[in-house]
Amino acid sequence: MDVYDRLGVTKVINAAGTLTSLGGSLMEPETLEAMNEAAKSFLYMEDLMKKAGEAIAEITGAEAGLATSGAAAALAVAAAACMTGKDLEKVSRLPDTTQMRNEMIIQKMHRNSYDRCLRISGARLVEVGNDSGTKTCDVESAINEKTAAIIYFYFDPQPGVLSLEEVIKIGKRHGIPIIVDAAAEVPPAENLRRFVAMGADLVLFSGGKQILGPNDSGILCGRRDLVEAASLNAFPNSQGIGRAMKISKEQIVGFVTALERYVEKDHNAEMSRWTAMANYIAKELNTIPRIGSNVATPHVGARPPCIPKVEVRFDEEALGVSVSEVVRKLRDGNPAVEVLPVKNQPVININPQCLFDGQEKTVVERLKEVLAQYACR
Repeated sequence: MDVYDRLGVTKVINAAGTLTSLGGSLMEPETLEAMNEAAKSFLYMEDLMKKAGEAIAEITGAEAGLATSGAAAALAVAAAACMTGKDLEKVSRLPDTTQMRNEMIIQKMHRNSYDRCLRISGARLVEVGNDSGTKTCDVESAINEKTAAIIYFYFDPQPGVLSLEEVIKIGKRHGIPIIVDAAAEVPPAENLRRFVAMGADLVLFSGGKQILGPNDSGILCGRRDLVEAASLNAFPNSQGIGRAMKISKEQIVGFVTALERYVEKDHNAEMSRWTAMANYIAKELNTIPRIGSNVATPHVGARPPCIPKVEVRFDEEALGVSVSEVVRKLRDGNPAVEVLPVKNQPVININPQCLFDGQEKTVVERLKEVLAQYACR
């Protein structure tokens, strides 16, 4: 009986990916050993933060880096940095941004639940464009003496979203910092350096996804002056809003260990393993009547290919069951299986990223079991 059994907590076969709600990722033994070692000594946290920042900078190719308690915390202190700079009086006043440059430009199509992490710093979001897209003139016409930064949430491109390349050009023309939220954009590993190399001023990543660090760890990297300003707003500085976003010595050491291990991995072998799992799942599910499956590897324009996922499309009327009911039964079964339903579509995505060897077969078996309940209706 393990700790979760003792607590009465259900363990899950994770076919959804490195979601925070499922615990992020699973740390490797070397990371856990480093965290255990870190727990045995006291130290000056500022010294550890400095060394962690240097490691982040070296790996990302940035001028400076900062370890944070997750990508959400990185987003909050990044916004704070662009408003306060290194002015400690301003740092101590946040989230009161009276008489500060406090406006953050964001494309309407980029609005999402995570933009509240900007607002908790006291930033005011200025929405540009519409549901059909954004033009260069939309962004440039919103820039004024109150503009502190332009925010770019980097995810699968949608038609009409102004490209990051163009947004960076606008920022350079007007001297406005560009903050890139790339929380889940690893893999590919190249993205750790890509956005800084493109000219973004601040870039953030989650440490608890494919880097396989603690779930509550993250990266902020970029321009030295802005990272230093973010540090003044962040833990362990007691006057900044980031003091509430504490990160422990164990987290920091575990995260740095995981990051250093991640960049040394055989990423091609990792991708081959995921692809083999996805192909198996798609092939097996295509034997089930009234559903169709295919393997989709997101690869749009110049973006590197990402994790292959199985798209499973249901004929809900012919099956006599909704996708939401299938998802619920998978979740409530034994073993519990978590997949990703696609909003407003009769589709689920199956992500092999967090599956152990052999669990791809269990996912197929569980889905067949659920659908068999409706086969004779």
